Amino acid sequence: MISKKIPKMIYGGDYNPEQYDLETMLEDMRMFKKANIDFVRVNIFAWATSQKDEVTYDFTWLDEVIDTLHQHDIKVGIGTGTAAHPAWMAKKYPDILRTEFDGKRRKFGGRHNSCPNSPNYRKYASLFVEKLVDRYQNHPSVLLWNISNEWGGACYCDNCEKEFRVWLKKKYETLDKLNKAWNTSFWGHTFYDWDEIVVPNLLSEHFGERQTMFQGISLDYARFNSDSMLECHKIEYDMIKSVMPDSIVTTNIMGAYKPLDYQKWAKYMDVIAWDNYPGIDTPVSFTAMSHDLMRGLKDGEPFMLMEQTPSQQNWQAYNALKRPGVMRLWSYQAVAHGSDTVLFFQMRRSQGACEKFHGAVIEHVGHENTRVFREVAELGEELVDLSDTLLDSRVKSRVAIVFDWDNWWATEFSSGPSASLKYVDEVHKYYQAFFNQNIQVDMVSVDTDLSQYDLVVAPVLYMVKQGYADKIENYVSNGGTFLTTFFSGIVDEHDLVTLGGYPGELRNVLGIWSEEIDALSPEHKNKIVIDKQLGNLKGEYSCNLLFDLIHSEGAEVLATYGEDFYKGMPVLTRNTFGKGQAWYVASSADDEFLQDLVSHLAEEKGFQAEVTAPAGVEITKRYKDGKCFLFVLNHTKEAVLVNIPNVNGINLLTKEQVQERVDIPAYGVAIIEQK
Repeated sequence: MISKKIPKMIYGGDYNPEQYDLETMLEDMRMFKKANIDFVRVNIFAWATSQKDEVTYDFTWLDEVIDTLHQHDIKVGIGTGTAAHPAWMAKKYPDILRTEFDGKRRKFGGRHNSCPNSPNYRKYASLFVEKLVDRYQNHPSVLLWNISNEWGGACYCDNCEKEFRVWLKKKYETLDKLNKAWNTSFWGHTFYDWDEIVVPNLLSEHFGERQTMFQGISLDYARFNSDSMLECHKIEYDMIKSVMPDSIVTTNIMGAYKPLDYQKWAKYMDVIAWDNYPGIDTPVSFTAMSHDLMRGLKDGEPFMLMEQTPSQQNWQAYNALKRPGVMRLWSYQAVAHGSDTVLFFQMRRSQGACEKFHGAVIEHVGHENTRVFREVAELGEELVDLSDTLLDSRVKSRVAIVFDWDNWWATEFSSGPSASLKYVDEVHKYYQAFFNQNIQVDMVSVDTDLSQYDLVVAPVLYMVKQGYADKIENYVSNGGTFLTTFFSGIVDEHDLVTLGGYPGELRNVLGIWSEEIDALSPEHKNKIVIDKQLGNLKGEYSCNLLFDLIHSEGAEVLATYGEDFYKGMPVLTRNTFGKGQAWYVASSADDEFLQDLVSHLAEEKGFQAEVTAPAGVEITKRYKDGKCFLFVLNHTKEAVLVNIPNVNGINLLTKEQVQERVDIPAYGVAIIEQK
């Protein structure tokens, strides 16, 4: 989408000139040119700057900003500004303010402090966006429109309660259907009137963020909250599109962000744009997984790296600097996983407030003689040299990992069996096993066509939505390999247990029955004892957290528990189903087991990585017009020699010929265009 409107990978980021004078802005233009910065986002939080009361709109400052950027050949992303409403609006229309989970109504302050179901918020946000579109729809510098900013939060006010009832009526149609879906006969919760339904929070059904006495209502409220903010987004999206149907409209999202079901949001984003903020100790594989999750929202289309810090963040307990070379390395990691942009927050550091110590291209010193600026400028020069070479190239994968927001919410709302069970962590464990072997993975939704993959992994598939078991059975019977884990197939989309024995609708394809589930604190471990060697799988491994006590109903038992009263019961099974196989891992296995399991499956299915790299070196590929671009990323602080058999080509970053081996400096990168 972006590649159709630009000649190269755009470079730049968030710019807030409303905080500075014109002289400062002109100095910024000089430094932007030195760094080859050619794109900035403006007006992200400037609603109050342009609207001082209900009827007065003044965009003269924004005219000057956009015209100045245009004069310096810098493309613009216009933010709609609606992530932070003006103070006068909160004072005059207090229904705009959010009510927190504990029932307290907020006062003006912060951002994302607007109730998404406030009629006044929607009214004034729409009017403001209408004025923006009318004014800038034909400006030659405008490349895209950015709705709000990092949508988030939740509201539990009276407006939300009323709209929740409306949402429920559309979903269930009758109270009889709702009462059945929520199992309200438990604890005498039967509803006889829609107005009896209240929001689930600390004043009603909850006794903690994850702890709820009625999972059905809490799950539906999570869906409703995501849908409420999406509806606000859609109002702005539709308004822009009605005037500018060919415009690029997006919003910046946040990876594995629990409150919002981005798989539903993606339909209303012309390009996925996301903000990547790993900490110094964040596993590299988790960042890679997040990129792949974002790429998967639009079935593998290139995305935008919309924000990253050039140096340090401001909200962590210890805001470490990015070590020399790491900003460049992590920028190229995003590109390696499908980004067609490299963008930052922020261009110049704020003088005051909570982001004054957040990293920026231009530091408080105000000139270009800093390590950070030099690194930004060097990367900018490389992106000019790359031009459009990588734009719209694609990542190809033969492995898919299923990720589902409904399943995430439901798993962690579940009243047991373990408070330590975290859905994203379990997904990441499997992703990491592929990542460490440089096997590319697509992160997919339950709606994705599975036939394109040799292996589909669905960790902790607690919720099996209507029709999904049939989809898995068809995939496996046609020759696919499916793997799932403990605590899968337990409930339907209403969080009602599928009766007849775990794993519910997956029982047939898996060929097992789970009689009980043992839950122990994470430090209590059991053993996985391999009954017969399978590739690298041999001997004993450890497992913890949850332990399914399963019986084979046709599945081959490959490993058993080594301890406790269920010693000798199956812990790893494989079931032949049609032309394919379905695997089940009955406990949370250690990393060594997952590495060996993935190695065996890769060898069996013939998709093992072509290159075996040293630990800490990531290898991935993008493809375009019959060409393959091999990315070699060294995430270690030591130089490494990487053997790349049968790879001959040009390192696009150094212009050097590469033949079957490449030297990569500490935190270094090579992008090899293969012949």
